Amino acid sequence: MRALALLLFAASTAQAQGKSGDFTLPSYTFSTGETLANVTLHYVTLGTPRKDASGTVRNAVMVLHGTGGTGSGFLSATFGGTLFGPGQLLDSAQHYIILPDNIGHGGSSKPSDGLRMKFPNYGYGDMVALQHALLTQGLGVNHLRLVMGTSMGCMHAWVWGYTYPGFVDGLVPLACAPTQIAGRNRMIRKMIREDIMRDPEWNGGNYTSPPRGLKSALGMLFMMTSAPLVQQRQAPSRDAADSSIMAYIESRSRAMDANDMLYQFEASRDYDPSPHLEKVVAPVLAINSADDLVNPPELGLMERLMPRVKAGQFVLIPTSDRTRGHGTHSQPAIWGDHLKAFLARLPER
Repeated sequence: MRALALLLFAASTAQAQGKSGDFTLPSYTFSTGETLANVTLHYVTLGTPRKDASGTVRNAVMVLHGTGGTGSGFLSATFGGTLFGPGQLLDSAQHYIILPDNIGHGGSSKPSDGLRMKFPNYGYGDMVALQHALLTQGLGVNHLRLVMGTSMGCMHAWVWGYTYPGFVDGLVPLACAPTQIAGRNRMIRKMIREDIMRDPEWNGGNYTSPPRGLKSALGMLFMMTSAPLVQQRQAPSRDAADSSIMAYIESRSRAMDANDMLYQFEASRDYDPSPHLEKVVAPVLAINSADDLVNPPELGLMERLMPRVKAGQFVLIPTSDRTRGHGTHSQPAIWGDHLKAFLARLPER
């Protein structure tokens, strides 16, 4: 049955309503005051927008990726194959699915396009504002049924909640907390930045080949997002562990640009929804997993913050053989039942 569902998903996606595109803003002024001309945002869409009698789009769902990711990553068998296929919770025959590449990522404008460290210093507020511009100016979407996001996208979903409170019917932030990044989380981000920038080969961003510090930064990223039980299963011997981590670092260092990585992690500097939680009026389903080392439950952040959200629900997924640490956010087979119940509670439009 699982194989059949994935086959149906692949077929329905290929028949397209799904398409890739680029939206370009002639100019955008960032929160820092810096300006960039011809800001391009790449995206993938599945399905067709449907408007009510007043012209309001009622079936649009935006899914936001994590740091270093892309929107097309959600077309994987484990994510899109579980959510977007025929008869599934976000069936693209019924929903208009929008999967943007955020600025600094994928096919959107980013430092590695040529400006390198002269690229404007974007923050999460800018990223959300550009998502809004993509929707309203690029795709003609004036309302969202749902904003769902993983990791960085999870944080963006919270920003959406108080920045555009009437724009969204429901929010599903996966793997984050609605407060400033501090403690161990921020320390690792700082070390990632320092690993790259202290390497002489980085040369102020003007390197000719990937600086060695990028590999050190990727090692920190691995430790940040890994889960001990998962890695123990994947690498149960000394030699397997050595081989596994080196293969990861070598593979990622070939695919990752050091300047892009610097900007991606530093963008979180302006993130702090905690003063604004009372402004979030849309229902919220926040989901974390107990083995997430980025958002460890022992900090108690969600228990303190969620009562301030008018219509907020928090679910903590227990550690199990199915969870993937921070990466549980991309496993709807684990948390899909919670999403199903949440969607059933959203007011009909």
